[in-house]
Amino acid sequence: MTNILISGASVAGPALAFWLRRHGFRPTVVERAPGPRDGGYKIDIRGAALEVVARMGLLDEVRRHATGMRVARFVDAAGREVASMDADLFGGREGDDAEIMRGDLARVLREATEGVEYIYGDSVASMRETPEGVEVTFENGPPRTFDLVVGADGLHSTVRDLAFGEESRYVRDLGHHISIFTVPNHLGLDRTEMMHPVPGRSMGMYATRRDAGAKAIFLFTSPSQEYDRRDVAAQKKLMAELFAGQGWEVPRLLAAMADAPDFYLDSISQVRMDRWSSGRVVLVGDAAYGPSPASGQGTSLALVGAYVLAGCLAEAGGDHAAAFAAYEREMRHYVTENQKLAESNLKGMVLRSRTAIRFQMLMLRLMPRLPGRERVIRRVTEPIRAAATAVTIRDYRRAGA
Repeated sequence: MTNILISGASVAGPALAFWLRRHGFRPTVVERAPGPRDGGYKIDIRGAALEVVARMGLLDEVRRHATGMRVARFVDAAGREVASMDADLFGGREGDDAEIMRGDLARVLREATEGVEYIYGDSVASMRETPEGVEVTFENGPPRTFDLVVGADGLHSTVRDLAFGEESRYVRDLGHHISIFTVPNHLGLDRTEMMHPVPGRSMGMYATRRDAGAKAIFLFTSPSQEYDRRDVAAQKKLMAELFAGQGWEVPRLLAAMADAPDFYLDSISQVRMDRWSSGRVVLVGDAAYGPSPASGQGTSLALVGAYVLAGCLAEAGGDHAAAFAAYEREMRHYVTENQKLAESNLKGMVLRSRTAIRFQMLMLRLMPRLPGRERVIRRVTEPIRAAATAVTIRDYRRAGA
């Protein structure tokens, strides 16, 4: 039985552990965080990824945790509504996607992998490949040897750094940052998102069907100053400086930021790599091909990538080199098409001028009465639908390890 170490316990890691165990492998998941993380933001699962979730037998559970979002409202600095958009306006055909909080999805996947060994509060410190396997040392635990190692540890992957070199070679900054954190729902939002766009920035908050509080979200062009991504206090100070003097509810959101237990700030970046494996080490999800939050497809890529990687390993019967090559062949086009979405989406998420904002708000107000409305919606949704289904979900379930 092949022993496989997976670094990362967010989405790609547990999804891979599920399928590896289904195919007869023995996965172990190591996670730097001290325990399961239930925070995060709302995410979409689309197209091929929904088929993967269905094959896991988890689709009903995922839909049970759906956010239930109803409407997005756009407001000016005084809080007056200037436009609104029903949640399903650009959502495509019913059943094409599912929206769920990242923490809820992680919990569903974790519960579906009961019996898998999870090691929290630790991380890979070094790796040395031998003819028999990979000797792994950890920051805290004793060293162990595994047949294969998988980096499912996100944009700032430690496994990728160790096996391929520093992240500056692979992480492409798209010129924007995103910050999300939990705040009290002082506006009493109910399955509603409120956004306040200004040139170069978009600030908002939303509350889902299952959320007792709310999430604050800030999208903005990247700051010129450097910051330590492990120094949360310094990041909060930077956010307070960047958004000082902004209107609407921004002062209250910044005040609540001080006590937020799940503060997150990072660049909106993509991971571009010519290959996703090196010897007995392979990457999956954001660590290999993160498309950025602007694409809306990171979770779907992670779920499909985990399914394909596990299936290719099963079909290869222990030949990891053949399996990794097949994994790249099957995933490369899908990854490329989904990464293309990010830059075009980003242009509509953070507008550069007041004129552009006024035009966007006008179009949203006119959309329900616009002649040819269906054609406009198809023009927006068709690239997303095409990218979400740009992979063949083969049936690996009969393959043996």
